[in-house]
Amino acid sequence: MLSEIITVNEMNKLRNQPVLIPSAKFFGAVLLGTVLWMADAVAANAIEKNNGYDFPNSGIATVISPTSFETEVREKKEEQKLNIHEKFDKEKERMMHQLAMANVSDTLNVRSEASEEAPKVGFLYRDCGGTVLEQADGWTKIQSGALTGWCSSEFLIFGDEAVAMSDDVGRWLVTINSEALNVRKDPSSESDIIGVLAKTDYADFIEIIDEEWISIDYEGEVGYLDTDFINISFNIDAGETVEQVNARKKIEEELRRQAEEEAQKAKAKEAMEKAKKNLGNLTKNRGAVSADADELRLLAALIYCEAGNQSYEGMVGVGAVVMNRVKSPAYPNTIYSVIYASGQFTPAMSGKVARVYESGPPERCFQAAAASLMGETTVGGATHFRRNNGHAGIVIGAHVFW
Repeated sequence: MLSEIITVNEMNKLRNQPVLIPSAKFFGAVLLGTVLWMADAVAANAIEKNNGYDFPNSGIATVISPTSFETEVREKKEEQKLNIHEKFDKEKERMMHQLAMANVSDTLNVRSEASEEAPKVGFLYRDCGGTVLEQADGWTKIQSGALTGWCSSEFLIFGDEAVAMSDDVGRWLVTINSEALNVRKDPSSESDIIGVLAKTDYADFIEIIDEEWISIDYEGEVGYLDTDFINISFNIDAGETVEQVNARKKIEEELRRQAEEEAQKAKAKEAMEKAKKNLGNLTKNRGAVSADADELRLLAALIYCEAGNQSYEGMVGVGAVVMNRVKSPAYPNTIYSVIYASGQFTPAMSGKVARVYESGPPERCFQAAAASLMGETTVGGATHFRRNNGHAGIVIGAHVFW
């Protein structure tokens, strides 16, 4: 159903911007100029080599590869020809042969080479996984998010076991293979449009309706997409590189410093107010959990994105999941690092949490966030939740917690 696609031209018209289409002569000139420039570069490279410089030599054929480009285009076209069930089967087949999951209770070291003596380049945590690149002598090279390196195969699981574990902690994501795609209110091309997905967006998959339509979670509501223009992938938590860990710790340290400053200011203000009122008791406990205004606002933003259309109990449940992770040794120990850990929360990944943070979450979400910070919970010690799909756990509204 081509009516579902929104072309670049249509998007530009919606923005009232003129569309400038370069002429064929223009493209020819650009291509010719590029080839001539690269030929000069190759010649210059050879001259520098002959003058004693050890620069790599490569011809134009190495730089411009029409074959690789044509292969990529052909693969994309073949992907579009698959029906929705074949798209799922293709991803499941990939997972069966390429997926590895960390089989640890805390942290697994990832090293630069297949040796215990090699430097650490990052870490996999419990519930994290990645794509197997190669295996050798009891070691497995994986790619997990931005992290690529070697893990001891002893602490990884593969095949059926890995798929079973990932199914419990991961989720199916939907992307599109056009510039933009309409999200419908009902599974019909005649239905109202409730939104648009861009090529860089992704959404949580809910279910297959029929051969032509699937349902997704679109900003807390159920929306429908034409299956001809979507791709399916399975998302699991990714590991962290050493650089990412250091950057996160730097942010956490700054947040901790700011929190301490805010706490000191609040404490001094409270002491002055109490002194003025002659209340006398300046050591009253203000609660076991402390957080600064930024962390409270960030948690409230996440609660709005994940459960803004749910009951107050459901909102507190989402906040409790974050706080339970903060308290668990298997996860980062700050609100910021839990929410922005790779692959954890879809709204954080897509940038929606940041946008809500800037505009300001609703008061009710602030109340739920504050209750969670004070230790209140409606889901016990649950560290996971998802849209209720029959998974065993505590069901509150549209979510199940476990």
